[in-house]
Amino acid sequence: MHPSSFGRGTLIGEGQGSILVVASTSKQVRVAIVDDHESVRLGLQAAFTNAGFEVIDTAASVSELVEGLDNREVDVVVLDLSLGDGSSVTENVKAVQATGSAVLVHSIADRVASVREALAAGAAGVIPKSSATSTVIAAAETVARGEVLNNLEWASAIDADRDFAKAQLGRREREILHLYASGLPLKLAAQQLGIGYSTAREYLDRIRAKYVEVGRPAPTKVDLLRRAVEDGILPGLEPDGDDSA
Repeated sequence: MHPSSFGRGTLIGEGQGSILVVASTSKQVRVAIVDDHESVRLGLQAAFTNAGFEVIDTAASVSELVEGLDNREVDVVVLDLSLGDGSSVTENVKAVQATGSAVLVHSIADRVASVREALAAGAAGVIPKSSATSTVIAAAETVARGEVLNNLEWASAIDADRDFAKAQLGRREREILHLYASGLPLKLAAQQLGIGYSTAREYLDRIRAKYVEVGRPAPTKVDLLRRAVEDGILPGLEPDGDDSA
């Protein structure tokens, strides 16, 4: 059984003659690969296939991928940043997202500016080309589930970018963002902080407004998680004596 499917057994017959029929209750992860080096495409294709993924398509460019997909759906596209067709990082990430797929950047780790651009465009994570194949596969599974990949390459790209504008959140706003983006329902986050649900909702609305102000909108919970990771609010709160919101 492939890593992203889970089976549920049905017992047929009675006694020693019974058999257990296992049916898959979840679909394969559908992946596509964009890299202008054929050897990389073939290597990743073999690795994902062996791991039980469904490789929908591979291509040397995003335009070739979009044409080849022909409206077929993909869960995650593993995207090289440095393609030889003259396309920009932003337009490639946006074009992949337009197909409905999440984007996992697969790049040489020292290309900080390109990594930063991809993250700003909405890529769900970055994995270096030097990573073990198993690490790439695990990252693709994470991104395919709609989660944000939190790794060192994110932090390196963001820390090196002095133009990266952090939203100026008060301590209580950071606490709400920390709990909510970590997975707690807003009601439980409010209870944990000892405030009312309506107050927590006001903080959350204010957080989203502040991210819009700095050009980094976060309309969904996944977007808020991404912003929390980017700004160092996750995995932990940074110490700050300002209790204002």
